[in-house]
Amino acid sequence: MISRIGPLTFSPPRRQSPYQSIAHAIIHQQLNGKAAATILRRFKGISGGGKFPEPALVAGLDPQKLREAGLSRGKASYLQALARMTADGEIPSLREFDRMPDDQIVEVLTAVKGVGQWTAEMFLIFNLGRPDVLPVGDLGVRRGYQIAYRKRSLPDPDKLRAFGQRWSPFRTTAALYLWRAADFLKDGDW
Repeated sequence: MISRIGPLTFSPPRRQSPYQSIAHAIIHQQLNGKAAATILRRFKGISGGGKFPEPALVAGLDPQKLREAGLSRGKASYLQALARMTADGEIPSLREFDRMPDDQIVEVLTAVKGVGQWTAEMFLIFNLGRPDVLPVGDLGVRRGYQIAYRKRSLPDPDKLRAFGQRWSPFRTTAALYLWRAADFLKDGDW
């Protein structure tokens, strides 16, 4: 698969504040890129000037204001919970997260309403740049595995997790290749 896809270029991690990174992820959940970008732009407009709204502002907003930006009732609720937790100091800083092991970060983040395992793993990969994360629940990773290993069906997440141990400590790189395989290659191309 690596020879077929070629070398990957790695972008540096985003290194956004945890609040901003997780809010960004919540807004993008289950939306296509264009719709999410529109809602994100409107969300940034809440604070005036197009800057990312501060946690205290979002926590104190009338939820209808978030709904007017295009957020669902659930996402508005999730963003306000995240904002309150951040304003109250319950969400660690980026530096604090840097000192935590991956499993502890997942535990902290999944305690936030609306943040699941997948969102926490995306934070580990794309915001912190952690090298050994394999998001086995991600459909693209599972599909990439199916294509690369010529399987008739998608792998069970637990089986993929066990198989993926062989890629440690570089499971993030494996995930990036699996995503690429799912995006650009078809079953017959192998």
